Amino acid sequence: MIKLYDKGVYLVNGTEIVEDTKDAVQALQSKCGKAPSKEEAARGTMAYGILEAHNTSGNMENLQIKFDKLTSHDITFVGIIQTARASGLEKFPVPYVLTNCHNSLCAVGGTINEDDHMFGLSCAKKYGGMYVPPHQAVIHQFAREMLAGGGKMILGSDSHTRYGALGTMAMGEGGPELVKQLLNRTYDIAKPGVVAIYLTGKPQKGVGPQDIALAIIGAVFDNGYVKNKVMEFVGDGVANLSADYRIGVDVMTTETTCLSSIWQTDDKIKEFYEIHKRPQDYKELKPADVAYYDGMVYVDLSTIKPMIAMPFHPSNVYTIDELNANLMDILDDVEKKALVSLDNNKAIKYTLKDKVHNGKLYVEQGVIAGCAGGGFENVCDAADILRGKYIGADEFSLSVYPSSQPVFMELVKNGTIADLMETGATVRSAFCGPCFGAGDVPPNNGLSIRHSTRNFPNREGSKVTNGQIASVALMDARSIAATAANKGYLTSAADMDVEFTKPKYFFDSKIYENRVYDGVGKADPSVEIKFGPNIKDWPEMTALTDDMVLKVVSEIHDPVTTTDELIPSGETSSFRSNPLGLAEFTLSRKDPEYVGKAKAVQLGEKARVAGEDIYAALPEAKEVFEKINQKFTVDPKTTQIGSMIYAVKPGDGSAREQAASCQKVLGGMANIAKEYATKRYRSNLINWGMLPFLYPDEIPFENGDYILIKDIKKAIANKDEVIKAYVVNKDMKEFELRLGNLTDDERDIITKGCLINYYRSQM
Repeated sequence: MIKLYDKGVYLVNGTEIVEDTKDAVQALQSKCGKAPSKEEAARGTMAYGILEAHNTSGNMENLQIKFDKLTSHDITFVGIIQTARASGLEKFPVPYVLTNCHNSLCAVGGTINEDDHMFGLSCAKKYGGMYVPPHQAVIHQFAREMLAGGGKMILGSDSHTRYGALGTMAMGEGGPELVKQLLNRTYDIAKPGVVAIYLTGKPQKGVGPQDIALAIIGAVFDNGYVKNKVMEFVGDGVANLSADYRIGVDVMTTETTCLSSIWQTDDKIKEFYEIHKRPQDYKELKPADVAYYDGMVYVDLSTIKPMIAMPFHPSNVYTIDELNANLMDILDDVEKKALVSLDNNKAIKYTLKDKVHNGKLYVEQGVIAGCAGGGFENVCDAADILRGKYIGADEFSLSVYPSSQPVFMELVKNGTIADLMETGATVRSAFCGPCFGAGDVPPNNGLSIRHSTRNFPNREGSKVTNGQIASVALMDARSIAATAANKGYLTSAADMDVEFTKPKYFFDSKIYENRVYDGVGKADPSVEIKFGPNIKDWPEMTALTDDMVLKVVSEIHDPVTTTDELIPSGETSSFRSNPLGLAEFTLSRKDPEYVGKAKAVQLGEKARVAGEDIYAALPEAKEVFEKINQKFTVDPKTTQIGSMIYAVKPGDGSAREQAASCQKVLGGMANIAKEYATKRYRSNLINWGMLPFLYPDEIPFENGDYILIKDIKKAIANKDEVIKAYVVNKDMKEFELRLGNLTDDERDIITKGCLINYYRSQM
């Protein structure tokens, strides 16, 4: 059972729940002899204490956070360091760890990925950072093993930066937010709400952490219950979960669109730090005697059954039993939902009904991988289910990726790897590829079940624009193993007769001691940075002008648009260090015409900046400005010309800044949306100098229209709540836009044109 409370709640002594009703004061008096104010009780959450300890503003309503540590992987760290270098970076002021777990494999026919790795190593030496070579660990496992600490805060440039189970409040953000930390600036946010995730009971046999996580995601995603809030895990049920189990639930909190997470800690977490030879980093965390939460998700762990998130979102959840019992009806519903994700593309014949063999659902692939699935306990439990069985010689395959070399080595030592290989499974080194389409791509029309983080369209590596489509369903490692034992027929782990051996974990730190470069606090300015031919500087970006003219070049009406749809993952990752090269892939799987349209508009802006003939570069601009000047006096020579996209709710998913920066590189100046799916995507827009407009109603413009935004620079400076805009192609039809709350620094960043320009102006 999962219950969402309609109102806030008080938690007394960590176990008793008092709803925020008119009787709350009396109930608190009777239970604990005192009734603190709501404001006072809100300071009793674990989240409040950690945020307060890291806030530098002196005002807990508007936070300015400095993090203890930073971490990035090889899809993001090149762009981050290049931005920081352009903004005046001299050395890393806090420990900054550069991991290499996304672009681990060298691109065929080139040296692109390995060049990025050498860039990272040379920067770790020059600026005083830590460098983790490819195949050693996925980013989040290394952070758990070596970086997390009780009461600490970590900022990472990957959306699944979540170490709350270990008592660390971690956040995943776009690269520019890390740049701010590298330049001794702060992470500025309004005080977030805190929602209690109250766990009670004990999971059933065969139910794993992914099952609990998917059940929670299914309950809170669509209604935005925890959006941009901190999820605080409390309750008597926490003690019934191992450290690995908690980690497996915690990493998936990203898929709820929450800001961060934190858990109460106990002896099991203390033991985790002891095993990893860092006992000093443990800190006991628990709520105060009375703590107030803005909401509560009540989870009875004993009622959760093995789950499956069907394509194409982690919130599209069913129990495996429910799916098997109502197979054709649910598959029909899944196919209808898929049509929305696939833009009703008639060239794609999408169906899962052909997977039904003799009344059972057959899948072609199973994958247990990454920061969510590749943990020690998950792999051991999967091996227990499979031991003595075989995955068969048909289409079904099974791949297992331990999350780090220390985990891999212990699995070798205790015989788990041998047991898995004997079944026909293949075991690979630590790699995030299956999570974003760079590994284990299924066959066309294939269905893959994965204990990984996401199952968005195309994230498994297929290309709809090339006529290829495959699907990923998310499941726990235990039910994936049960399905493998049944040779590819979907099976719940709860149906398996198995005794879980639960071997003890022993961590060997020698692997890291001998392979990881640790230059933290030892910057050497004499080191020359190694640049490969694919590593390019950011192009120059223009400052905001008094007025701006925007052409709508893409219009997306999907309920949610993911960052993977804005800038695809997978094979495009080889161009992460080349802003212009990567930008060619922008919206390529959602709107293939976008790049050409955006670049055509950009020609006009380039001509304006160069003092050349705007109308020769962008002929349609002549008629646009003639119409504008029938109503206003607007000089095209001093008016910024750019492109923009409209999307209903963009930005769900990855923290990758490229979802915004690629638009800006192509001349994108704004987004208009009903709302933004995540804070991090909105922040990425702002940090790249793009206006995050809000418009809640049916839009008065369409693809191809030009929009004039008059006196935009003045409106930003004056903090105007309403900004007037005009649809040029619709006889200057007036409508009103909003920007929402912006800090003074964010207003300055937008005005300057991007974060790089903002810092350059201060040098």
